[in-house]
Amino acid sequence: MDVPASDAPAMDQPAELGSFLRTRRARLRPEDVGLVSYGGRRRVPGLRREELAQLAGVSVAYYTRLEQGQSHQASEGVLDALARALRLCPDEQAYLRELARPARGRRRPAVRHDKVRPGVRRLLAAMADVPAVALGPRFEILAWNRLGHALIAGHLDVTSPERPLDRPNAQRLLFLDPHTRELYPDREEELRRAVSALRVAAGQQPDDPQLTALIGELSMKSTEFSALWSRHAVRNCTFGAKRFHHPLVGELVLDFEMMRTPDGSGQGVLMYTAEEGSPSEAALRLLAAECGPDVRVLEPERP
Repeated sequence: MDVPASDAPAMDQPAELGSFLRTRRARLRPEDVGLVSYGGRRRVPGLRREELAQLAGVSVAYYTRLEQGQSHQASEGVLDALARALRLCPDEQAYLRELARPARGRRRPAVRHDKVRPGVRRLLAAMADVPAVALGPRFEILAWNRLGHALIAGHLDVTSPERPLDRPNAQRLLFLDPHTRELYPDREEELRRAVSALRVAAGQQPDDPQLTALIGELSMKSTEFSALWSRHAVRNCTFGAKRFHHPLVGELVLDFEMMRTPDGSGQGVLMYTAEEGSPSEAALRLLAAECGPDVRVLEPERP
């Protein structure tokens, strides 16, 4: 049963912070950070708390409270020291800071259904030879052009993004939709990338009820998601390459770019391109011919 967005609890930031620190600590060995390891069986994977506290220059008692969710006022200096000691990447550092922000005084946002601007719709339609999808801050699909729809979800109604209450969500499709499961030959990599990006969104929007409800739904319905979510991997996946096994045109290898809109809404446009002269470019042309002309993306928004 889905968790209604209005009833979904906000993310427990202190608990999430503690879990994140434990997973980052567990991935480091003493020799990785210049500490002497005397061999023998260690009772914990990775660094001990006292070892990390030593590296970060904080007391063991203070670090223990932080990891147990009992401290809510970590300073920028402490966070910087922990980030260096844990060898966090920039995305992980940003996530650490988001989790360490005090939750008091923040109003929980109301449930809302985002709309894509008419200018973004026109942009999608203008990219006739490029699969393009407009995504909301919770990975909901707000709009797509004909080729974007045909590439990632041709089995769905092309008008589904126009209906806020049942519009598709890229994360939900990836984990729960059997057609989407067959689309990505490198499924494990795709799942890791998706969960890492969702972690970034959760850190930026810890009080968003719709995002919390999505995470709860996926945790209950997908063992793959639950296992990956528990690892606390964090990566803002805005570009890269993906391999597709499309039911109509076969294998494609496409580069992707996520361009965020500058209005602070958290929306973005995801675009796919093929290397010039490659078999994937030919497959995209074939897919464009199969799916026909784009007629819906230029229609005005419905009230």
